[in-house]
Amino acid sequence: MNFEVDNRGFYGEFGGAFIPEMLHANIEELRSQYLLIMESADFKSKFQALLRDYVGRPSPLYLAERLSEHYRTNIYLKREDLNHTGAHKINNTIGQILLAQALGKTRIIAETGAGQHGVATATVCALMGLECIVYMGAIDIERQAPNVARMKMLGAKVVPAHSGSKTLKDATNEAIRDWIGNPVETHYIIGSVVGPHPYPDMVARFQSVISLEMTSQLMEKTGSSNPNAIVACVGGGSNAAGAFYHYLDATDVRLIAVEAAGRGIDTGESAATSVLGSKGIIHGSRTLLMQTEDGQIIEPYSISAGLDYPGIGPLHAHLIETKRAEAIHITDQEALQSALQVARMEGIIPALETAHAFAALNKVKFKASDNVVVCLSGRGDKDLNTYIKKLLPNE
Repeated sequence: MNFEVDNRGFYGEFGGAFIPEMLHANIEELRSQYLLIMESADFKSKFQALLRDYVGRPSPLYLAERLSEHYRTNIYLKREDLNHTGAHKINNTIGQILLAQALGKTRIIAETGAGQHGVATATVCALMGLECIVYMGAIDIERQAPNVARMKMLGAKVVPAHSGSKTLKDATNEAIRDWIGNPVETHYIIGSVVGPHPYPDMVARFQSVISLEMTSQLMEKTGSSNPNAIVACVGGGSNAAGAFYHYLDATDVRLIAVEAAGRGIDTGESAATSVLGSKGIIHGSRTLLMQTEDGQIIEPYSISAGLDYPGIGPLHAHLIETKRAEAIHITDQEALQSALQVARMEGIIPALETAHAFAALNKVKFKASDNVVVCLSGRGDKDLNTYIKKLLPNE
């Protein structure tokens, strides 16, 4: 079984570039140039230097002793929350801003849900002195106010999306419209492994630094470069793609993709795409998505602004379809309780997205000797208002 993208941009039957004619030139420019640029010595040198000196990589691999004792297995946390800006998103934006510069672009647009990708994009635009416009659902702007403030402090223009569910899907629609209207000078930094080829592959490659570091860190700590399992939350799926990347062909490593069940898979308020979705096209890619019989998008729901996307990246659709990855579904309440558990047991407040990954530990059986890596994709500063309201209302 092959898990790498083919030359047409497909992972098995998922992927491709289904785009309007007005975007063809933009996408073709990227497709023809991205690997040449990324594999050049100059790009690699700049990318690695910024990851080390600006982002603060490598991020630690931490043995969570109290969680390990509680779950009776060895739980390691890949600490992406300790990156500059507080999440894994910066890995991709550093790579894409260098790519944009190599292509001669002077204006950057992005979409964001939880706000972490928006912050990471605003950060690299400030670093490089480029104009930055971030599209964000009006509802997400309200529930992720701290990240909105950070983006504005960094000089980004935050544009609300008022259509549809006023969340991530709608912000992505607005960003695509902008790109159609400004094709020459603008680069669109997509934040996840979604969208038309080459974005899913490009973003996965930038995020693969996560699993690359894990191989040497695990060897040092456990005597083996391979864990028994990797657990990561999946909305579009960039942190999971990065954590899984160097283990895709290591079939002895369990890949556990954790989706948001919202209020429950059967409630009509969920974002569990692998269960509720079917094959279709969204934002230029053929993947699994939540849709009606006539192909209209079903609005997703999750308490987590970063997981309420109606589809998943084509790589993850392929991994789940071929049973290379296991899909676990976590409700809002389960995620909230796991966030509190991690905070109280390890002194780490995880992002709501990451809390879904931790909650999966209650649903998967592990051996006492297993080494399990949880990708701690982001910190929970942005979600404190939700945590206080839902978990600590009287304190």
